[in-house]
Amino acid sequence: MGKGDQKTRRGKINAGSYGKSRPKKSASAKVAVAPKVEKTKKESAPKVEKPKKVAKPKAESTEEKPKTTRKKKTEE
Repeated sequence: MGKGDQKTRRGKINAGSYGKSRPKKSASAKVAVAPKVEKTKKESAPKVEKPKKVAKPKAESTEEKPKTTRKKKTEE
């Protein structure tokens, strides 16, 4: 009673078929989308442009970080 069984939901999914245990979604079940309503432009204050952020250059470090080594677990 699993993937190979055509009478079960899992078997239908595996086989890629539909039936009583796995019905297709009907077209009437889809939600109707409301038509888009265009908004009128409101008169407001002029838009102010935001200043662009400038990336700060990273300071190059001359010191190298010491590499960590992993210790092997041994039986003691």
